[in-house]
Amino acid sequence: MPEGHLIHRHAAEQHADLAGREVRAAGPQGRFDARPWDGRALTGVEAVGKHLLYHFDDVPAVHVHLGMRGIFLRYDDPGTPPKPGTRLRLATPEVAYDLIAPSRCEALSRAEVAGLRDSLGPDPLRHDACQDEAAARLTAFRGPVGAAVLDQRIWSGIGNAWRAELLFLTGLHPNARDLSRDTAGRLWDTAVTYLALGRDAGQVVSDPDAPDERWVYRRDHCRRCGAPVLTWQLAGRTAYCCGMDQPEQR
Repeated sequence: MPEGHLIHRHAAEQHADLAGREVRAAGPQGRFDARPWDGRALTGVEAVGKHLLYHFDDVPAVHVHLGMRGIFLRYDDPGTPPKPGTRLRLATPEVAYDLIAPSRCEALSRAEVAGLRDSLGPDPLRHDACQDEAAARLTAFRGPVGAAVLDQRIWSGIGNAWRAELLFLTGLHPNARDLSRDTAGRLWDTAVTYLALGRDAGQVVSDPDAPDERWVYRRDHCRRCGAPVLTWQLAGRTAYCCGMDQPEQR
């Protein structure tokens, strides 16, 4: 599933191409009726955690969640026919975007958009996110930090790759509990810094000097110290941890 850095990258690219323009909207697959948005001005494309919101004049927003299989295809030639399975096409005379296989593509009223926002925790890539709120939510969580950061109600936009790398960067074992306010704030600041690098690069970046490498995620040995990477199931996903650099407190 695309994590928050890629969702924000999609939003920035599509906002630059489409916002402020009248767009042609279509649902080639037949599973989404795009007629209410066809020919209307798109006022903005917004990322909130792992969610995209397309805002138009005088009609509900379009909410997209890519899920595990969703992708976007961009065409410099908007006359390119959509591929089979295209749920939504948004096009101007200069460019077209096709959305394929999302888990959600739906209309949301203003109240429903507010409800979506209220259901999500702070997003490290949003300027309206607050470190104090992020730290408060994390320290109030009663389970392990490795479960907390995947819970979109605590922080939004973090997925399994970022969980592994951010906890490594801050020296936290995924099973750590009862974090201090300072530790929670340090983890949040790390997320803010590194997710921005990932957004700009279009991939998880946990080492600016080696952007294609990971410290522990999907590795057999820690890239820093060479110790075996420990793995186990935590919050439904595989946790990765260096036993030397992320010692478990007992």
